[in-house]
Amino acid sequence: MHWRRILLPVLFTGIAMAQQGRRVDDAALKNTGKTGDEWITYGGTLAETRYSPLNQINAMNASGLGLEWSFDLGTGGGNQEATPLFWNRTIYAVTNWSVVYAIDARTGKQRWKWDPEINQNAVRGKICCGVVNRGLAIFQGKIIAALNDGRLQALDAETGKPVWEARVSYPQDNYSITMAPRIAKGKVIIGVSGSEYPVRGFFSAFDAETGHFAWKFYTVPGDPSKPFENPALKKAAETWSGQWWKLGGGGTVWDGMAYDPEADLIYIGTGNGGPWPEELRQSKGKDNLYVCSILAVKPDTGELKWYFQPVPGDSWDFDSVQQLMLADVTVKGRQRKVLMQANKDGFYYVLDRVTGQFISGQPFAKVTWAKGLNEETGRPIINPEAHYGAEAVTLSPGPGGAHNWAPMSFNPTTGLVYIPTSTDSSSTFAMDPNFTVKPVGTNIGIIRNPGTPGGPPLPPDVAGATPSTAKLPPPKPPSPPAIGPTPPEGQRGMLVAWDPATQTERWRTPGGGSIGGGTLTTAGGLVFQVINDGRLVIYSADKGEKLHEIQTNLRGGMGPPITYMLDGKQYVAFMGGVGVVVPRDATQTPATPPPATTIFPKLLVFSMDGKAALPSPPPPAQ
Repeated sequence: MHWRRILLPVLFTGIAMAQQGRRVDDAALKNTGKTGDEWITYGGTLAETRYSPLNQINAMNASGLGLEWSFDLGTGGGNQEATPLFWNRTIYAVTNWSVVYAIDARTGKQRWKWDPEINQNAVRGKICCGVVNRGLAIFQGKIIAALNDGRLQALDAETGKPVWEARVSYPQDNYSITMAPRIAKGKVIIGVSGSEYPVRGFFSAFDAETGHFAWKFYTVPGDPSKPFENPALKKAAETWSGQWWKLGGGGTVWDGMAYDPEADLIYIGTGNGGPWPEELRQSKGKDNLYVCSILAVKPDTGELKWYFQPVPGDSWDFDSVQQLMLADVTVKGRQRKVLMQANKDGFYYVLDRVTGQFISGQPFAKVTWAKGLNEETGRPIINPEAHYGAEAVTLSPGPGGAHNWAPMSFNPTTGLVYIPTSTDSSSTFAMDPNFTVKPVGTNIGIIRNPGTPGGPPLPPDVAGATPSTAKLPPPKPPSPPAIGPTPPEGQRGMLVAWDPATQTERWRTPGGGSIGGGTLTTAGGLVFQVINDGRLVIYSADKGEKLHEIQTNLRGGMGPPITYMLDGKQYVAFMGGVGVVVPRDATQTPATPPPATTIFPKLLVFSMDGKAALPSPPPPAQ
């Protein structure tokens, strides 16, 4: 029976391969999203639409959704903003401190855990706006994690054992990483955070198989007395003045990214200028390329093919790092391959993703910093009053933005984009008269009342830096006139359904805001929204009718939802909960037990027949 000795090993090998699931390679990533069975990249697809063709959960039965199981994610210490991934019957999740979990999707039991053992006391003060990690990547049997401390780590997807490690940046240089890595043509694309610090923004590419460095693209020019890294930076230097390179310049890359395999272009959003006021960057009246921009580069080389700058000469913290979404949209009777962004600045932009040509843009929230956009170029028509100095001015949106990192989603059936929106964020700006460049700590350069609506309080300076003693003067009246939809009375957070073809609002409903949670839309005619107050809310995609609501009791620090199919059943999953948050300027982690009111983070998985008990609400504070 010699043939049996040959056949059996082949048979067992085939069974093992089936159990392991197909490899995630470039072809798999290109085609992901067609069936909806998996969720193998941050935005659901390379186009980052967060749309699933699954329809088992639909408007007729959505009210029956319940918790299937939950998984404890440790002590936390910050917002759980990550998008989990689902592949090979396993959910992969990463916590705010970059601890990676592999969880059996059938049982909710841990398969493996990998802790990078980050020096939290050294890194905490280098992260501007909260210790977060927004997600993972999968490629060729490896889970790829970008760590808060600047490392890029590949792990064996089956065992969690390290495969390779690369260094993107160093905390001592004021950099951190908070974004999810993306894959394009076998390369890991990753950017850095920290524009509030004296840094020069960049994003880099690494070989996904080996971890070897491929290329780096700086988003702002360096010292002009030295050779420029590429012609694009030589051009950019013409839009700066003074000694900007001593300030860093900003332009970090901490969220928005997408890839079009047909155009062979990676799209990158860049952050604010640093310091915030253009006058302190010694560049008043200059565009300051490529801060607050959308860049299209070739994945093989990092060569810049085109750029679009929504906010030239930014002085308002209007990063352009919000989600970049690719779709084919019919505009004025012509189908266009577009890139779309609901920008922090309050405008919804539609661009030709092949050429970078501006197609259209309209405000989707209250805007006072600009009168509108040039119809041909998309360049903002800035209100003169918005150029603040020592005198204070109140503007909308504020630094929190009309739309921040909370993901939106696009449903090709309705043709609508669902945007978590702060419809009436505002803030009072005034330049700090006592500003001096600090090599350690934040270099924002403005005075701002932390209680002003429009986002989280500004980060305090870390040890070794001296905060300004200046007081915020009263804003000069009147504020510039507003454009955009009228905000509802007493309701700042809304879910806005936006038609990108006509640049008009179709419906809105209360809930959420620009920061926290996010949306998912499906062929079941649904929009799922996770809101920072702990709720999962399901709406009809066409009219915005509320169909179901679940209070998870994980208030604060919520991540966006995903959906997938396992054993013929559709599931919805997301992360939430904060845990024990240590002050960012602390030099030691407290050893005292956490208070009883602490909400520890969890991964929650829902299904149509889920009967598990939801997390208990914390006891009221004494």
